[in-house]
Amino acid sequence: MTFNSWEFLIFYPLVALLYFVLPKKLVWPMLLAASYYFYMCYQPDLVFLIVGTTLISWIASHIITRSANQKVRKIWLALTLIVCLGVLFFYKYFNFLAGSVVGIIEMFGGTPSPIALNLILPVGISFYTFQTLSYVIDVYRGDVQPEKNFFFYALFVSFFPQLVAGPIERPDNLIPQLRERHAWDNDNAVKGAKHMIVGFFKKIIVADGISIYVDAVYNNTENASAFAVIIATMLFAVQIYCDFSGYTDIAIGCARIMGIRLMQNFDHPYMATSIKEFWSRWHISLSSWFKDYLYFPLGGSRCALPRALMNLMIVFLVSGLWHGAAWTYVIWGGIHGIYQIIGRLTWKKRNALLAKRGLSENSPVIAWIRRFNVFLLVCFAWMFFRANSTADAFYLVGRLFTGWDVGLGGALAAMELTPVAVLTVLVSILTLIIIDRLLTYDDAPDGSGMLVQNGAFMYYVWVILFFWGLLLSKNLTSTFIYFQF
Repeated sequence: MTFNSWEFLIFYPLVALLYFVLPKKLVWPMLLAASYYFYMCYQPDLVFLIVGTTLISWIASHIITRSANQKVRKIWLALTLIVCLGVLFFYKYFNFLAGSVVGIIEMFGGTPSPIALNLILPVGISFYTFQTLSYVIDVYRGDVQPEKNFFFYALFVSFFPQLVAGPIERPDNLIPQLRERHAWDNDNAVKGAKHMIVGFFKKIIVADGISIYVDAVYNNTENASAFAVIIATMLFAVQIYCDFSGYTDIAIGCARIMGIRLMQNFDHPYMATSIKEFWSRWHISLSSWFKDYLYFPLGGSRCALPRALMNLMIVFLVSGLWHGAAWTYVIWGGIHGIYQIIGRLTWKKRNALLAKRGLSENSPVIAWIRRFNVFLLVCFAWMFFRANSTADAFYLVGRLFTGWDVGLGGALAAMELTPVAVLTVLVSILTLIIIDRLLTYDDAPDGSGMLVQNGAFMYYVWVILFFWGLLLSKNLTSTFIYFQF
């Protein structure tokens, strides 16, 4: 069951109705049952994994709290990390590691037998694993108290709106909200519905609409020209943003209607003026997770410069690997690590150069130049993220230097981007920019969010419902990209 499915159209209204009409003592058991049902609609055979990691982390949290022996506390923390990360490694990375070892042996002339297990990647395992780990680590640090009720803690881990693709919630934000009794609130309902509508627009109209043109290049690399690579990569930047932030908007909207506020996961990342700022705006729940639980424990920036730069690179290599068991993701993470290192080493010199020329780093012109540069750098890294293999990625990069024999018109024709299609894509992106901004203003204290309530909002509702119905009737709906992570 995905958000953009007929099943969810029945499932969510029913859950929301029960949420508001059931007595308080029955609300959370209903949510827990609904959350596990939601997950089992994907992979019923693998539900034991989420139950197991939930149980182990819950038991460990209580032993850590009750023990006065620091050695025992560390042992149980380490045990939880080993078990939870071990499960994640086995299902997500075993075949990748085994294949890499075989490849290395073959490079040195060996003839090893292929090693591969027939494993199915559990949906959302990277997300709920990190959520359980943050809970145990926070308990170990004394930042939160362990949850006494196992089933209530299981609801925190499996809460269905954000279970499959985040945001990765922290216990101090979500658990207290799950405990509260939330009565129906018109303001929450309207704002939650708006988030959901915008999310569906991003996914169904923009992301799914653009994907066919991206696939035309990335799934057919041998015929790609330089113009086609550039266009497809820039479109993929829009596609992945709309696909992932669209899921987040729907998740936030579902929870908001029930009075629960999930953390913000995106903040107009392509408006960033530096790569560092980009990562404070993109997948915020993951970026902050790595900062708090990996970067700071490694020493962060409070150490010698070489060590601080190494810490940055480690975080981004791990982040790349978190996204997928393939070298393309590791390279993607490494590229962003290099961006961060170069940015940190040259920031003062670049600003000094601007000042020398009488320019201010805060001027609008400089800001837009930097946004453009950041977008180009991010797009270059997206090439490795989207490519089906490292060979494809490097081939497409090479086409940027050798594939100029086909002009812009030929590239558009090869991608089947007709004038009507180009206009449709441009209108969709322009509409996306408008409604994304309106959604941001929706919680503004000055009431400027009312802009989205008059006419335009209902227009988007009917457009999305029409296209959604059309796609569903033709069985053309697609899963969200981040489900594979």
